[in-house]
Amino acid sequence: MTTPLLLAAFAMGFFGSPHCLGMCGGLVTAFGLSMQEVSPLKKRGLIATYHFGRLVSYSILGVIAGIVGTTVLAPLLMGNSTPRILLGLVLVFIGLSMLGMPFLNKLEKVGMSVWKKLSPLRQKVFPITTFPRALAAGLLWGFLPCGLVYGALLMAVVGNDIATGALLMFVFGLGTVPMLVATQETVGWLHKQIGRYKLRQLNGVVMILSGLAVIALPMAMKHMGGHGSHGGHQMHDSSISAPAEHGTHNMQHMADENMGGHALQHQPMNDHMHSADEMPMQHHSNN
Repeated sequence: MTTPLLLAAFAMGFFGSPHCLGMCGGLVTAFGLSMQEVSPLKKRGLIATYHFGRLVSYSILGVIAGIVGTTVLAPLLMGNSTPRILLGLVLVFIGLSMLGMPFLNKLEKVGMSVWKKLSPLRQKVFPITTFPRALAAGLLWGFLPCGLVYGALLMAVVGNDIATGALLMFVFGLGTVPMLVATQETVGWLHKQIGRYKLRQLNGVVMILSGLAVIALPMAMKHMGGHGSHGGHQMHDSSISAPAEHGTHNMQHMADENMGGHALQHQPMNDHMHSADEMPMQHHSNN
């Protein structure tokens, strides 16, 4: 189950990146303006560093989500199919969000209050002219309120493993990188292609179908397996009963033959006895 979840997380980040561009575009522009005094080579290194910091921040959030899933959620759902059903519902929920349902808007408003409290720390990382500052900027960037991030965190919670939660969030972050590091011309092209082919909506539909499959397929397979087992029992019972009936018929046939044999054995003896009884009577008549 981990590999499909990782693919879903990456696709969620990549096809949802136009949303990230709207949320993070201003921040990326501010980072770029603060690096005007550095060389082009160092600028590339600083950009890579703060994106790495953002992925680390996402991974830390994934660890927290994994801890919540394994310590709070898993004990309540142990020994039944509820974790699988919950995972399917999360995928459906994320898919609906990618189709435009405003489920996560309220969570973004809550996250904005946390983001505002981090403002003093954010001011200290500017200008981004050193690698430690770039790393710190990326770590703070991970806490920017974003509905897609919150959806990925839900996946990390129901992933039921701390390492899986961290890896899911890291891969989700990787999916958002191409749009955020691309040049202005490339960003415009990517944005146009994703919008032209409705790739975000298509990914939402795929997620919904995946969630429904996670919920329904094991149930259907179990149901089919139950019917197969029942049929197997009937075949097994018939295969047992058939030899038993055949054996009973053979035993009856053998008993009939034995009884017939005994009758044949007794018949000569009776004839002999009748002959012996008749002989004195004939002798008496002669006399």
